[in-house]
Amino acid sequence: MMDTASMLERAHREDYGRIVATLIRVLDGDFGAAEEVVQDAFASALTQWPREGVPREPAGWLMRVARNKAVDRMRRSARLEARVGELEAAAPSVDGAGWQALPDDSLRLLFTCCHPALSPEAQVALALRCLCGLTTEQIARAFLVSPATLAQRLVRAQRKIRTARIPYVIPEPEALAERTEGVLHTLYLVFSEGYAATDGPALLRVDLCEEALRLARLARSLLPDDAEVASLRALMLLHHSRRRARVAADGGLVLLDRQDRSRWDGAQRDEGLAELEAALAMGARGAYTVQAAIAALHAQAPRAEDTDWAQIAALYARLVVLTPGPVVALNHAAAVAMARGPEHGLALVDDLEASGRLADYHLLPAARADLLRRLGRKEEAVSAYRRALALVRTAPERHFLEARLRELLAE
Repeated sequence: MMDTASMLERAHREDYGRIVATLIRVLDGDFGAAEEVVQDAFASALTQWPREGVPREPAGWLMRVARNKAVDRMRRSARLEARVGELEAAAPSVDGAGWQALPDDSLRLLFTCCHPALSPEAQVALALRCLCGLTTEQIARAFLVSPATLAQRLVRAQRKIRTARIPYVIPEPEALAERTEGVLHTLYLVFSEGYAATDGPALLRVDLCEEALRLARLARSLLPDDAEVASLRALMLLHHSRRRARVAADGGLVLLDRQDRSRWDGAQRDEGLAELEAALAMGARGAYTVQAAIAALHAQAPRAEDTDWAQIAALYARLVVLTPGPVVALNHAAAVAMARGPEHGLALVDDLEASGRLADYHLLPAARADLLRRLGRKEEAVSAYRRALALVRTAPERHFLEARLRELLAE
């Protein structure tokens, strides 16, 4: 049975974004106020739950407490009377039982965050913070910027929404297109944080993956003729279908070539493949389509050795053109190493390292270590593994790298 700390952590993972989305709606789109009252509600739970026990419906309890704090806040600002009805409706019962977030609230928040008046970076950062409850540090790592820079970006975005009076609504159909790119990028980063957490004790955050999939499904129904929406959903489904095989019984990382493919979710894989076919039929050719095609090649290989690495390397080369960036370049180098040999991949990795663009990214020295190991350059590989260990932030990846280093030193 979970202890109160674990239950509170789970509630934060699963319910934070939905409660914030509801409170933003009933607080006239005030992002800052909504975040404050929800954070205060979690702080109250931190002191009350250990003493009084975890409530039967934690999300309802948190919604009720946040609602009450919002009422207090509005009373102090003399605006209670006009809004109290909506606040009561947001948490209808005294004990919070039965409260459910409205799906539209999440979409309202997502599309508001992705308003074209905000910069693309601000759109994604704000959505990750408010909708998913990611910390400033986690979002900063996703953007490869400092936490201080990211914090300033969030403050400016919230100020812009307030001063520009950006409405907290799902746009009319004719206005959807200008926000779609930001919405998709946000969902992609939410899923990515769940698929490979940037820090913490676990490799996966299934709650974030499933929230991204839930929102992608809503976006797909809202934009049925958008090929990139279908492509992104295909990509998520194909990756998520492997979740059970990616983590060992002890929580450790299992690389793709060592995964038990019988544990992959066949129904989810097939749905992902069908979504990719639908996207291609609509003429999809964008970055999400290319990534989904790469995931499909992995999904369709019965065994690791059957993987068509030459085609994957070609697709990554295309992706480098569509979305140039150091992480994509690193993935391309890894694919080239599999298709043409480790020496070819290492040349690309060395060029990337010399550029300094991924100086604090642990997967760069980890990839370099693996290629050096395969080439028999033991001392250089040991040094690269130690560099990766100095940068890694998740426990499963740390344990994986430590095991690889021990194996190498024992040879």
